[in-house]
Order: sequence, then structure tokens, then C-alpha cells
Amino acid sequence: MSDTKENFNDWPLWEVFIRSADGLEHRHSGSILAPDAELALNNARDVYTRRMEGVSIWVVKSNDITASDPADKDELFESSKDKIYRHPTFYKLPKEVDYI
Repeated sequence: MSDTKENFNDWPLWEVFIRSADGLEHRHSGSILAPDAELALNNARDVYTRRMEGVSIWVVKSNDITASDPADKDELFESSKDKIYRHPTFYKLPKEVDYI
């Protein structure tokens, strides 16, 4: 039994992203431990989509994610403020256009 526990402790952490039936983007749902991607995907399905709420699942090893530090937000995003063309809020969209 101690061998199983040691192996379990060696499993990598995976981040789970689910795309819901009514959504267009994947959203972070939580984390799981699994020895490989296939088992991580199966475990994510069992844990996070029990009520048929998903249409797509991504699993990514936590170690493979590189994230910015929230303390660096000014340095990273300050230059975007003077580029209003990146956020065209001044355009009028027709009512038929969704998800923009």
C-alpha cells in the first residue's frame, strides 16, 4: 500500500478547463492529479462534468503553464491604453451579431 501512496504523490497536477454547452470559451474548472494525459482527461470528465454540462475538456500540466504576476500588470498592460483600436468600443454592432 505504501508503494501506491508514493506513486500517487508523484503524479503531476493537471489544470482542467471545460467548455460548457452554451459557452464559446474554455473556463478553468479546477485541478486534478493523474499519472498521464489520458487518465487526467478521464478523471476530469468524471469529476467536473457529472451533469452533462460540458462539450469539450482540456487538461494541461500545471508545470507547463506560464503566468504573469499580477504585481506586474502595469508593466505588461500599460502600453495598451494608448491603442484604442484594440478595443473598438466605438463601433455599433447589429443585433444579430453575438459573442463579440
